[in-house]
Amino acid sequence: MTVSERDLAEQLNRRLRHVVLMLRQASADQPITSQQLLVLSSLEQGPRRMTELALEHGVRLPTMTAQINRLERDGLIERGRERADARVVTVRLTETGREQLAAGRKRRIDFLAERFAELTDEERAAVAAALPALDKLFGSP
Repeated sequence: MTVSERDLAEQLNRRLRHVVLMLRQASADQPITSQQLLVLSSLEQGPRRMTELALEHGVRLPTMTAQINRLERDGLIERGRERADARVVTVRLTETGREQLAAGRKRRIDFLAERFAELTDEERAAVAAALPALDKLFGSP
């Protein structure tokens, strides 16, 4: 049976919504939100410009600025300036931010691992087999 691109897109969209909601529920009692975890993970490889973060997360700069203000207030990130252009604001993780990111990631992975444990070997293999296609679809390395 062949599934049209449109039907497949609709089915995947519905499932992605469920995944996002499930992961948000799994971390609902944590000190930082799922969105904040995403921002912290964007900083894992080093300092980033505010404009880059806003673009990556699909939000306007004022929205990202508000998010960064909360993260800075909580000691999870620090602002800085680019050496080449002091007008450019950058942000980087603090050690506390790295610890919160690791804790949040562990919680999500533990949650997913528990869910995967409920699947059969064949179902887990099917999910694993789909990962390369998902990487290609989402442009992941």
